[in-house]
Amino acid sequence: MCFDTDARPPFPPIRGSALDSRDVTLSSADGTRVAAFSARATGANGAGTVIIPDVRGLHPYYEELALRFAEAGVHAVALDLYSRSAGTGKRGEGFEYEPHVLALTRDTVNADIAAAVDYLHSTDGGAPQRSYSVGFCLGGRISLVQAAQGLGLDGVVAFYGPPTGQHRSGMQPPIELVDRFSCDVLALYGGADHGIPAESRDAFDRALDAAGVAHRSVVYEGAPHSFFDRKSAEFAEASADAWLQMLDFMGVERAGH
Repeated sequence: MCFDTDARPPFPPIRGSALDSRDVTLSSADGTRVAAFSARATGANGAGTVIIPDVRGLHPYYEELALRFAEAGVHAVALDLYSRSAGTGKRGEGFEYEPHVLALTRDTVNADIAAAVDYLHSTDGGAPQRSYSVGFCLGGRISLVQAAQGLGLDGVVAFYGPPTGQHRSGMQPPIELVDRFSCDVLALYGGADHGIPAESRDAFDRALDAAGVAHRSVVYEGAPHSFFDRKSAEFAEASADAWLQMLDFMGVERAGH
């Protein structure tokens, strides 16, 4: 599991408020209904992001993360990866996600994310001037893949998203798609994350360099997988810096800067 069930995202360096937050239902290209949670910013900075969860799907962690982005001036919509196999209703902490991970297909995942991007670009989603994706673990891998999907994104962000190797879900290794990347990349890793060794990170960086893709890789030495959690006080500095890295990547101006 990427996070403990009581994990919650760290607070951003900017604390504004969300103009509107609510559950929404997206319509994918084939008409499938996809559950999502939307948060619009009051003091918008021109940026918006689609949030792609880890294996737990649309967990409260990601609904709160959408609110935290809105507080920082970034419109956000977090989507559920499992609406096709598990329905669009709310799920309890005992949700057995593994069968739904194995039911994912790259085409339907990419289509559902495209629906989230379309919503973000609508008036209801905030219609930001710049749009991004940010994902975590499996969602981080999927976020990187979006750079090759022609969605018009300005950048993709991955928290501890494995860039190489196979995944049990069948989601493509991002390194195989770098020649098709059409936007910038921000990759954030825990240095003590044994699932993503230095060799994997370095290979991805070399591939991005060879493909001419602008990218930034940040490794937080000693931090584990899933360090971005406000109850993990020992990694508070890494979490705070990760917020700054994201907001800078998204072109968000911070008070006093």
